[in-house]
Amino acid sequence: MDNKKLLVATHNKGKVTEFANMLADMKLAWLSLDDAQIVEDVAETGTSFWENALLKAQTYAAQTRLLTLADDSGLEVDALGGEPGVYTARYGGAGLDHVGRYRLLLQNLADVPWEKRTARFRCAIAIVGANGELLGRSEGVCEGLIALEPAGNGGFGYDPVFYLPDFGQTMAQVGTAVKQQISHRGRAMQAIEGRLRELLANNDIYHPRQ
Repeated sequence: MDNKKLLVATHNKGKVTEFANMLADMKLAWLSLDDAQIVEDVAETGTSFWENALLKAQTYAAQTRLLTLADDSGLEVDALGGEPGVYTARYGGAGLDHVGRYRLLLQNLADVPWEKRTARFRCAIAIVGANGELLGRSEGVCEGLIALEPAGNGGFGYDPVFYLPDFGQTMAQVGTAVKQQISHRGRAMQAIEGRLRELLANNDIYHPRQ
């Protein structure tokens, strides 16, 4: 039998690779939106990470008729009242790249003392079948602080400024293996791994009854 396909509702190759590495033993073809030739992005109109994850999963599953995993994740900074939150990927507007966004964050926290720079990455995951049915959900959280300056070349997004006190390093410094275990996305995936394996063993998920 050909490898089963799972659409990960993102154009971000780094995110697809993170998911695939976590479940590397699965005989599974991991597809990004680019692989599925989907260009248009779903408007993330939800007021929470969960609402956005479900919206993306249901929309792309309907378009592709594939089992679809979508996540929505972001950074919550206590000193900024929980911002950027659901606007993490759009923080500062469309003109900024990821470096520009985390530098804007550091600028907005310039006068905030170390002990008040508490923050967390939060991730919500939704799995939706080819027929649009919600099949699984999970959430993961990773607590830390916003560093005074960026450090590390690993990861992506805000990783260089997200400091992990237990490791004395930023998320961009700890390495892939550690990140997969302790990151918000890693924890959300760990929480849903059993359900995903169960779904992959069910051929009706891939050939839904009409």
